[in-house]
Amino acid sequence: MPEGDTVWRSARNLDRALAGQVLTRCDLRVPSVATVDLTGQPVHGVVSRGKHLLMRIGESTVHSHLKMEGSWHLYPPEGRWRRPAHSARAVLGTATATAVGFSLGMLEVFPTADEAAHVGHLGPDLLGADWDAAEALARLGREPGRAVGQALLDQRNLAGVGNIYRCELCFLAGVHPLTAVADVPALPRLIDRAHRLLLLNREQAAIVTTGSTRRGEENWVYGRAGRPCRRCGTPIRKDQAGNTDLDVREYWFCPTCQPVPVHPGDAVVPAAD
Repeated sequence: MPEGDTVWRSARNLDRALAGQVLTRCDLRVPSVATVDLTGQPVHGVVSRGKHLLMRIGESTVHSHLKMEGSWHLYPPEGRWRRPAHSARAVLGTATATAVGFSLGMLEVFPTADEAAHVGHLGPDLLGADWDAAEALARLGREPGRAVGQALLDQRNLAGVGNIYRCELCFLAGVHPLTAVADVPALPRLIDRAHRLLLLNREQAAIVTTGSTRRGEENWVYGRAGRPCRRCGTPIRKDQAGNTDLDVREYWFCPTCQPVPVHPGDAVVPAAD
């Protein structure tokens, strides 16, 4: 699933290409919105909110979520698409550009005035102009017994952290993802690090948490099962989905740098995207 910095970058690119122009093509290929036609309406702008993308057109907002496989591409008006047409869920065009949303996990259209009803549940946006670290800390602290790995993925706490950042942040904090929030030392520092990492990575395609942009050296633990920990040499472990109550996604950790807690956090609270 794309992280918040990926969605921020998509929103920035779409905004640069479409904002200030009039929509000349509107083809929404999801049954619930298939009859919506926004052609002739001005594109006011495109913004991200955590992992959510909001395209403000006329008095409406086209709201999409990439989920696991979605992406937005930009093409010249008659440009050839790089992905098969059957996977396109939205086609929005102007005189100078065509935006195509492929394999979108969610697509809906509603009055822009109602945005709060659809994304108002999200916590502080790590890449938003209104980022509020104190509010993010307060939200994480509301469930002190919850597993920190799951709490970080819950977009109601802070918006923008996905599985890669979850794994990397837990490693950098020296805690196992099942550690209870209350047992995480220096929780404000973890939140600050999350903010800084997304800021640093929002302009580049690869997510780098180690400081090295060399291929294969970008991350500490994510995707490195069986390879030696960059700090202590212990083989990195991965817990498979279905073998843990943490959530449905697999996660990576170093069993030496991040020992399994004696009393693991409660991980049965559903996380929100």
